[in-house]
Amino acid sequence: MNNLIIKSFSQTPSFGGGGAGIKAGIIGAAGYTGGELIRLLINHPKVTIAFVQSGSNAGNLLSSVHTDLIGETDLKFSAQCPSLGASGVDVIFFCAGHGEAKKFVQENNIPSHIKLIDIGNDFRLAADASIKGRNFVYGLPEINREAIKQADSVANAGCFATAIQLGLLPFAKAGLLNNVQVYTTGITGSTGAGQSLSATSHFSWRANNISPYKTLTHQHLGEIMQSLQQEAGSNAPLATINFVPWRGNFTRGIFTSSTFKFKGNKQALINAFEAAYKNEPFTKKSTSAIHLKQVVNTNKCVINIEIVEDTIVVHSVIDNLLKGASGQAVQNMNLMFGFDEMTGLKLKAACF
Repeated sequence: MNNLIIKSFSQTPSFGGGGAGIKAGIIGAAGYTGGELIRLLINHPKVTIAFVQSGSNAGNLLSSVHTDLIGETDLKFSAQCPSLGASGVDVIFFCAGHGEAKKFVQENNIPSHIKLIDIGNDFRLAADASIKGRNFVYGLPEINREAIKQADSVANAGCFATAIQLGLLPFAKAGLLNNVQVYTTGITGSTGAGQSLSATSHFSWRANNISPYKTLTHQHLGEIMQSLQQEAGSNAPLATINFVPWRGNFTRGIFTSSTFKFKGNKQALINAFEAAYKNEPFTKKSTSAIHLKQVVNTNKCVINIEIVEDTIVVHSVIDNLLKGASGQAVQNMNLMFGFDEMTGLKLKAACF
């Protein structure tokens, strides 16, 4: 997608989706997150897909790449975006690699009425959030819902970041993580690595195998710390997150566990946590042990807390491609356009 400039179409694109509402464009849609986003949008009652861009698949049917879409849409990948001023597009989703969304915004004149949602990590940190008169709001609805509703641009939260933050943010807001050492492990499925082939994404490597990677240096740590600071207060001393991510021998899902010491009223702690998510449509607390199949193929985050003497362990599970990426992007879109937050996201878990 290098140096992608918008151009006019010489033909009318074949639309997917249905129903009156808004028109969406997708840039970089040949990968896992792009495929999930297409599946959600063609079934969203308020969205019509105007174009789906992929330089490497230009001219091909979406269903030739995302083969489960056969019979669902006759839309084809385009090499370029249509002329945005004349396209009638209301929102653009970026599903491209690191740096590509920033490049697109810099190189194109995007009408101010078009909303942007970046599923990548170009604009998640406050230092990177402003560009060409736009300010990207961090797209974690559980803490930024009202700001997202007013935003013209949103930077979707990362997958590991979403799972870890949702487990820890209520404690940070209660001031319980100040100067605390938090030890977090998380395991993710192979889809978290994207579709590009590598030695560790091959089936023969992943099967019956796990391994750590990016120990204590994962790219999502910055956004995690940013959100913890937001909830704890700008002057609060930060916790230290010691994060070890793992590659798992399954395809999709993230399971994280965060451990830290706590002295105080444990029931008050539990009550504060339950109050934080009482009215959240997708984030739920479980009183029993949790597992990945509760959330795979859904936009949910399910959390369980275990307390043993003075040690707390917070477990969180999400689908990395939905609540960790495309599902949360649609959740953010719903908020930005004033739709019911759950529209198009009432999905069935793949429990068996």
